[in-house]
Amino acid sequence: MSGTNDPREPSNGRTEPKLGDLDHLDKPRPAPAPNDGLPPMNVEPGYRRNSPSGRSKRKPRRGWLMPVLIVALLAVIAGLWFNQNSLRGLVPRTDFDDVLHRAQAALQQGHLDGTDGTSARELFEAARALEPDNDAARQGLNDVGRAEISRADTALQTGKIDEAQQALTNARELLGGGSDVDRLTQAIAKAQVSSGQTGNLINQAQQALSSGKLDGPDGAAALYQRVLAADPDNAVARHGMDQVGEAMAAQIQKSLDAKDAVNASVGVDHLAALLPNYAQLPTLRASLSALQTQNSTTLTDAISQGNDALRAGRIAGDGTDTALAHFKTALTIDPDNAQAKAGLGQVAEALIVQANAALDGGDTERARQLLDQAGGLTPGSADLIAARARLSTTQPAPNKAPAAAAAPAGAAASQDDNTPPPQVTLSPQQQLQVATMVQRARAAAQRGDIMSPPGDCAYDLYRGALAIDGNDQAALSGLQDLPGLVRQEFNRSLSGGNLVKAANLLDALSGLSPGDASLLPMRQRLVDGWTDQAEQQLDSGDRNNAAQSLEQARKLSPSDQRVQQLTVRMQGGG
Repeated sequence: MSGTNDPREPSNGRTEPKLGDLDHLDKPRPAPAPNDGLPPMNVEPGYRRNSPSGRSKRKPRRGWLMPVLIVALLAVIAGLWFNQNSLRGLVPRTDFDDVLHRAQAALQQGHLDGTDGTSARELFEAARALEPDNDAARQGLNDVGRAEISRADTALQTGKIDEAQQALTNARELLGGGSDVDRLTQAIAKAQVSSGQTGNLINQAQQALSSGKLDGPDGAAALYQRVLAADPDNAVARHGMDQVGEAMAAQIQKSLDAKDAVNASVGVDHLAALLPNYAQLPTLRASLSALQTQNSTTLTDAISQGNDALRAGRIAGDGTDTALAHFKTALTIDPDNAQAKAGLGQVAEALIVQANAALDGGDTERARQLLDQAGGLTPGSADLIAARARLSTTQPAPNKAPAAAAAPAGAAASQDDNTPPPQVTLSPQQQLQVATMVQRARAAAQRGDIMSPPGDCAYDLYRGALAIDGNDQAALSGLQDLPGLVRQEFNRSLSGGNLVKAANLLDALSGLSPGDASLLPMRQRLVDGWTDQAEQQLDSGDRNNAAQSLEQARKLSPSDQRVQQLTVRMQGGG
């Protein structure tokens, strides 16, 4: 006997015993359904869904899916928020793209130069002003320069010498030199000689020399050189170049007598490039070297003595042995010296610290004097602005004013004189205005609008809030946090190759936090960035932009070794 009860087998009238469903003995049994010949199907009653056994057998829900989606959505939103500056760059730049499109159209039409704002050169320069590091704008100016070379060649072949000369001048300004510029210079000079224009060039050169105009495409040196390029033995032009050399040597000697090593060095380099065999050049070089050695020693001593005075607490005041006096002496020797400028910033910060101490002691007049002195050195300092805001809301208590006035300058006030000054009560409208400006300032800082645009940048908005309520802690802390944000933006700009923006940020930090210890290494990193860019541009034949990049590096650090080496290379035509 099988022990199974197959309904398909014929019934023999006997029912086999079976235990049935032991798991549901305590459950009411549903009424039997009529036999419709279909396979049996068990349907779980609705009331069993809440039973423990029902829950254990039910297919689990995907309750984890919604939290995961929410977390993912929050992550996307956070990513968009923290990368909004990068994403903003993906937004179409309507003004820039429009100017660039019109510039390219003008180039294709041959409208290369002009003064009405519609020429290719003017439009590419406008595009570069909008985005100084944009490769398309830079390449567009190079293309205009190459087109001017072609125009000069065509004009020369058709005998239009003046037009060829004008096109060559434009090409030289855009390209900064090169083999095609040198070739056309000689060809045009020969054409001018053959056409009888030598006399006109010499007359123009003599007039320029008489008026003291030595440099530039219309200067005496360039005009005499154009004659010599076509006629190397022209005695009048040779004598004229000697006169140019004498005039330049006189200017160099004047700078040497004034102990102005910077201008003297520039003059010597220019004279050497123009007249490398000039007789007085070795003597001028020797005098310049002696002056530079003397100035270097004096400069180093002044900076060292200034730092010593800072550490000793001799910040400012009468006499010549103060930090302020020593750093000012250093700047008379080298007006752009970064160490001396940083020293003056540290002097200003020390004065601000003293002013805050005077405010703590209730001596508002002393604090005002110190802040005025600091403001003369670093008017844009964030700490200075915060201290001035604090001063504007701090007034001596009426019954304590005579005692405070009688106290010696800088003396600590007694405990009785430290009564907190009465706080200025703001109207609800003013409170709302301050809160709104602080909120806008934070948003501007997040966008990277720290020092510009004017009136809508974080710096101006925090200052505006403090002008209403000098005690607002959110505005005070926000303003004093700006230097850190500037450092972050500087690092991002430098890493991204945006050297113009990095330079602007470095200037901003110099004003916001003039005593910042990171200023000097940041300056050197920017110098290296400009020098690297100049080398790359020079290697690619872009001499004009290479000269501009090198000039930016020279402004930051004229004595930098790489800057000097690249200057020599460019002057030598390498």
